[in-house]
Amino acid sequence: MEVAKHAAMVEADGRHVIRLNIGEPDFGAPPAVREAMREAMDGRPMPYTAALGLPALRQAISGFYRDEHGVEVDPARVVVTAGASAALVLTAAALVDPGDEVIIGDPSYPCNRQIIESFGGRVRLVPTTADTRFQLDLPSVRAHWSPATAGVMIATPSNPTGTSIPPAELAAVCELARSHGAWRIIDEIYLNLALNPSPTALSCDPDAIVIGSFSKYFGLTGWRLGWCVLPEALIPAVERLAQNYYICASAPAQQAALACFTPEARQVCEDRRAEFAARRTVVLDGLARIGLPVPVPPDGAFYCYIDVSGTGLGSWEFCERALQEAHVALTPGRDFGHHSAETHVRLSYTASMPDLTEGLRRLERFVATL
Repeated sequence: MEVAKHAAMVEADGRHVIRLNIGEPDFGAPPAVREAMREAMDGRPMPYTAALGLPALRQAISGFYRDEHGVEVDPARVVVTAGASAALVLTAAALVDPGDEVIIGDPSYPCNRQIIESFGGRVRLVPTTADTRFQLDLPSVRAHWSPATAGVMIATPSNPTGTSIPPAELAAVCELARSHGAWRIIDEIYLNLALNPSPTALSCDPDAIVIGSFSKYFGLTGWRLGWCVLPEALIPAVERLAQNYYICASAPAQQAALACFTPEARQVCEDRRAEFAARRTVVLDGLARIGLPVPVPPDGAFYCYIDVSGTGLGSWEFCERALQEAHVALTPGRDFGHHSAETHVRLSYTASMPDLTEGLRRLERFVATL
């Protein structure tokens, strides 16, 4: 948020800022979904839906898991939420008791930590390295397990690194947690942006809590619509929590989101996934030319986690100077944890190809002055 604020100040001075700091696809919703929203907003009554979501949308999400990942999911286990953030809040509210310890990798999405702590949980940040693709692995989870450990949270692909945990490693971590009677929350909001078809955690752990979103692959960021797949026993508690927290997700957004699963919309989403892959190549090639290493190339999402230690600057100073001197906005590692906070920055390649090319050109000139 500080970077965004500073970027706005630079732009107020008449400078064009290349914004590579925001993890938001620049495409917007597919045309079929926008048209479905226009139809839904024709003046018809739009009452609350059930707290768990429109039955037709829950069925469509179930079909998406079957068609895309070869996994049968009972629609009754699918809960439609007000964004993936609401899914994380609901599941944490249902699962976390004061004093519970939750294992999360470092670096990781910062809001996960805040959500756990808001319900009285204690986050145990486990340092990860390039050797483990900046993901948890079985030895690190086992080494940091304690009698107070109640659960594990994993994002795959991850924000900020764009890297996925290998399926066998994910299965091993989930099995360790299950053997201790601990829950597993697997954040898969970037899963369908993976370079290659990637299995859902439900393939190896049918009782995992899996978080999904319409924001990334489908491009519905501001529509605030997500989902979670829950073990059957957890559904009544989450239903009551949703009723009390926000009643239901947006009714028109749910109606329109049904169009996400039409062949027309799916083709648009696949074309955009290919565009992100092309942008990834441009960014990785450009960073290599500049001499800014990416220790683990991303295989999903739309992020690069760049090691800037060779420049002699800490991550915050690097981002500040890149903004002020090159007019390129990046995100410093301190957002995502402690272990690599001062040595790494995140670049988001959700900008257009011309902006990416220009941003890399500016970064090259900036780094040459250091």
